[in-house]
Amino acid sequence: MMRKALLWASTNPWLSRRLPKRRFVRRAVRRFMPGESLADALTECGRLGARGVPTILTMLGENLESTDETKPVVAEYLEAMRLAEQDGLDVEISIKPTHLGLDLDAELTRANVAALAERAEGTLWIDMEGTAYTERTLDLYRALRAEHDNVGLCLQSYLRRTEADLEGILELGPRIRLVKGAYAEPPDLAWPDKRDVDASYLRLAIRLLEHLAGGGGGFLGLGTHDPRMTGPIVERAEAAGLGRDAYEVEMLYGIGVGEQDRLVREGTPLRVLISYGSAWFPWYMRRLAERPANVWFVVRSAFR
Repeated sequence: MMRKALLWASTNPWLSRRLPKRRFVRRAVRRFMPGESLADALTECGRLGARGVPTILTMLGENLESTDETKPVVAEYLEAMRLAEQDGLDVEISIKPTHLGLDLDAELTRANVAALAERAEGTLWIDMEGTAYTERTLDLYRALRAEHDNVGLCLQSYLRRTEADLEGILELGPRIRLVKGAYAEPPDLAWPDKRDVDASYLRLAIRLLEHLAGGGGGFLGLGTHDPRMTGPIVERAEAAGLGRDAYEVEMLYGIGVGEQDRLVREGTPLRVLISYGSAWFPWYMRRLAERPANVWFVVRSAFR
């Protein structure tokens, strides 16, 4: 029930206008993002990089109202790449298609993402949003993958269709970030039971590992904080003789810090995703919905 309420809140315009003005909410969100500016995010990329932890950077925002709004988004990401390269940082970029125009113009979106892929030193990740965009996002990925080896795609294990979607792109040698999923979806489209979502996650990861071990191209990014997922999958990758350039664990900034430290100590490939920007409310509600226990952190912040 708590998860449903948080996902509802993530799409509520009235709450998105008012709650971010509350000091205790802004104080609580700092646990999960270093700040709203690119400078804030890159400073944290530098701190983590000094510990040997590479990062992924994403600017929060989605569902633009005009195509002109995509121009500053593209410019910001290009500047982020320039500054990261200037400072010698291992930083990848993750974008949301609707933040680059998918609601408005599919061809413009493809051109925008292609411009970023051409400039990116590492993987340019294409995030997956709600199911209204799944097919269009897959089409976008296929079109870009035909021209750029460095584009990656996020897949969500809570969707019933994802096994078929993965099979449909394996021949492309896909770079996949596998996550559980954080949008409100009906039970005919998404597994409602967490045990089914976890089982799906393991099946998808193992299928991609089998593809890689069999000589197929690609990469597996494990986008989860759950050691019950990452532990067995990493063990399986090592048993299959896969090099550590074939997979990594990808965790969110500020979540599971103790687990991140353990992975670093053990030498498991780790990359931390850092989000920034002023449009953080929907994203923050979805993060809370992934682990409703974090709501108590917000409540405590209100009374500090």
